[in-house]
Amino acid sequence: MAITLSILALLATFYQLYLQRIHNEKSVKPLIQINLTDQNGLIYVHVQNNGLGPVIIEKLVFTKDGQEHYDIKEWLTLDSRQYQHVTINGSVKKVVPHGTFMEVFSKQFESNAAASEMDDIRRQLAMLKLEVVGRDIYDHKISVKRDLQWFARHH
Repeated sequence: MAITLSILALLATFYQLYLQRIHNEKSVKPLIQINLTDQNGLIYVHVQNNGLGPVIIEKLVFTKDGQEHYDIKEWLTLDSRQYQHVTINGSVKKVVPHGTFMEVFSKQFESNAAASEMDDIRRQLAMLKLEVVGRDIYDHKISVKRDLQWFARHH
């Protein structure tokens, strides 16, 4: 009888450890969101982590007409020195802690900027799709996609 109780107690302990690990994994899971903004002369694309754990971004994939590139400047005609952007691929990774964001693209226009210049950037961004590929700290794959067609909403 004592051996049976010991084995049951040991099994219950292992089950409790399993449940604790599952809980720990879920409690530090990142929740990734791709945010788009176009207001007051500022146009940006952010990858925001609304979860409780960090996310390791392994690559950003920009798709246009079925073709993929890992750098947004491959799809934009604007001089890459005129806007903020980040490139992430196999050798370069980025960690986004919980409650923070990573700026994928950002352009602040001067107050006297021509509306046609802003419309051109909106049009170019609207033709793209963005996929963010990463992992959490437990090495679970995370992939989030968003069509940037939102930038063409007023056209």
